Amino acid sequence: MTYLIDTHVHINFPEFAPDLEQIQERWRSEGIVYLVHSCVHPREFEQIKSIADRFREVYFAVGLHPLDQELNQTGWQPLLGAEIHNFSQQHAKIVAIGETGLDFYKAQDSDAQREAFIAQLEIASQFDLPVIIHCRDAAAATREVIMEFNRSHRDVRGVMHCWSGTAEETEWFVDLGLYISFSGIVTFKNARTVQESACIVPPDRLLVETDCPYLAPVPWRGRRNEPSYVVQVARRLAELRRQDFAELAAQTTANACQLFNLPPLAL
Repeated sequence: MTYLIDTHVHINFPEFAPDLEQIQERWRSEGIVYLVHSCVHPREFEQIKSIADRFREVYFAVGLHPLDQELNQTGWQPLLGAEIHNFSQQHAKIVAIGETGLDFYKAQDSDAQREAFIAQLEIASQFDLPVIIHCRDAAAATREVIMEFNRSHRDVRGVMHCWSGTAEETEWFVDLGLYISFSGIVTFKNARTVQESACIVPPDRLLVETDCPYLAPVPWRGRRNEPSYVVQVARRLAELRRQDFAELAAQTTANACQLFNLPPLAL
């Protein structure tokens, strides 16, 4: 059996409440050995922590999403940074900071987003944790923030999650030492830009994710996404890269364990 890691989920969302045990059965049956649960706002911390305590496969991050309503309305608040900083020390299964980053597609509060992003990069650097980076219509600005940060700190470690950038943009972030994670978008018929990018990521920088409950891959597009569907993402990546599926699964699993410092697999 092949094994995979879904490196970005939101199974604390209400869509999953009625049947989370059954969803777990399906991810286990598909060989999903770990899930990395992202965080939209520190207020989710206790809920995500409870899920990580409940399911041995779940590890998680804590952070503030760039499109968070509170950030958009009031700007970055140092109290939020203090919460993220404090939570980062409160559970052995915290493996990252995020998701953070920049999104100029749906919001124009670029200054507040940059401030929040940099503050979370600071926390990640302090605790030597990777960051889960959300980037939409903001690749140049994201690159600029990271390059500037690296001049005065240890280099940012992390992943460009749910990546949809161009091949040129992909090379920017690979050159910065970041991992690139692909979601169900890579299975969409017209997602040619994403598919081109998927073909140029070095094997040791490639990750897979669902970003569930969003972006279910073909053939489930338009339905609720779930962790077991990451298998289809990996299969499509293997096809695009002309690579054996088992080989790609093993590589992305090793990459995720390396980035997030996950325990050795006990299968």
